[in-house]
Amino acid sequence: MRRLNLAKSTRSIYLSLACLSLALHLLLAFFCLSILQTACILPPSSSTQDTDPVQHGSHPSPLDAGRPRRKVRSSRPAGEDSFSGSEKKLTGGGRAAQEVKGRARLEALFRHPLYNLPRPPLQEDDWLLRVRTTSQEWSTSEEEGYDKMDWTNDVDTHPPWLRFHLGITRWELYDRRDPNLDQLTHYLATQRILNAVQKTGGTQLKLLMSFPNHGQALLKPMKQSRQAETDVNLFYFSDFERHNAEIAAFHLDRLLGFHRVPPVVGRLINVTTEIREITTDHKLMKTFFTSPAGNVCFYGQCEYYCSTEHPVCGRPHLLEVSLAAMLPDLTLAPRRSWRSPWKRSYSRTKLAQWEKVPAYCDTVKQTPPYNRGTRLVDLIDMAVLDFLMSNMDRHHYETFEKFGNDTFLVHLDHGRAFGRHSQDEPSILAPLQQCCRIRRSTLLRLRLLSLPDSRLSDMMRASLARDPLAAVAPILSEPHLSALDRRLATVLQVVRTCQHQHQDVIYDDLGKYEEDQNQQPDGKNK
Repeated sequence: MRRLNLAKSTRSIYLSLACLSLALHLLLAFFCLSILQTACILPPSSSTQDTDPVQHGSHPSPLDAGRPRRKVRSSRPAGEDSFSGSEKKLTGGGRAAQEVKGRARLEALFRHPLYNLPRPPLQEDDWLLRVRTTSQEWSTSEEEGYDKMDWTNDVDTHPPWLRFHLGITRWELYDRRDPNLDQLTHYLATQRILNAVQKTGGTQLKLLMSFPNHGQALLKPMKQSRQAETDVNLFYFSDFERHNAEIAAFHLDRLLGFHRVPPVVGRLINVTTEIREITTDHKLMKTFFTSPAGNVCFYGQCEYYCSTEHPVCGRPHLLEVSLAAMLPDLTLAPRRSWRSPWKRSYSRTKLAQWEKVPAYCDTVKQTPPYNRGTRLVDLIDMAVLDFLMSNMDRHHYETFEKFGNDTFLVHLDHGRAFGRHSQDEPSILAPLQQCCRIRRSTLLRLRLLSLPDSRLSDMMRASLARDPLAAVAPILSEPHLSALDRRLATVLQVVRTCQHQHQDVIYDDLGKYEEDQNQQPDGKNK
């Protein structure tokens, strides 16, 4: 009897537990279902768009065929783009539109008369190099890897670097309208690298790159990010050299209408296959190593920053560099190096003479070659260029000996430019402030670049966008571009101050041109 009662009570307990478990499972199911239904309710869109199911990744129902697609009302004004400015940048549409607009403005700038001023007819001695008129061919022993030189006196047979050399005149390194300029920069950015050796001289690492068509280029590697600013506690002569500064200097010089900086282009190279495996420089080869992060690095031999603590590293192999077209060999076209009258002391404690004597320019004006011709205003052009890009490292400049003192100044070595965007260095403008002299054509172009439709920062942005490295990242950050406009305003203010204090400020290099422009074809004045 007891066993029967125990069995009945056990069955009752099991039955109760089963019912309780079923109830809990049903409660849990209802709870989950309510959550899923809530999550599936989509919020209404705030922008005008088609409620087309195909656009949302699903297929339309047959019942929807023939029904008009319903528009969801937008809170934006009619005609306004549904994307915000930041969203445009994310999608790339806004950036593409800005680039197209920037290119159009840049082309319009270069069509302006100030960028198409006539030059005096070039005489035979105004060309730096000339090809002999007699029919001839270049011949050389075929070195391993180099192309055969089948050049003649026909310019079409010459590689871009040779056409660049043959295009140098008494007045400029290149003509902006010369189609060879684009060919030259393309060649620098794409030509196969045959050899890489360290270039002697200078304080920081530079490489000399050789190409199969017998051309060469000067390489400067990326040392720091574009966003990095020079430490305020660092002296100007101890600053890093920047590859993007060399690229930007070429574009800025061209926008100013000078054409005195050799063409420079950015490029991504493989430090393993395009330097380490092909170099014949054993000293350079010994400085290669693999970093703890697995990147291939090297440091070369130089005065500053050539050590394992300051290596140049790929990621893991690719490295950003600048490549500058080389000038003709000194045996063919000797150059003279001139010490700048406004050279800095390159000392931590001493000041240069021009920093201590306000009337320093009076002495310079009486000293050859600054006492005649255009040499002084040429130097002030260079000071304006340096101030705009904050280059304090201008100790020398060069000219081609063939042209004597009646020629332009070659602007070289701008690696320490664009170091700080948050701070300007007024002392760079000392030649302009102390001499109060400037070319009229330079001043008019500066004023043009201060106008809203041709603002310097916009023109630089558009010009730099054409460089191959712009596909990786902008050559100059936006703060650096904004600094250009701020510094340009400073230059114009210095000129206005000079005009209030002095009479003979403007060196008129447009007088003859304007006289010609004011003459009608029949000889009558307008």
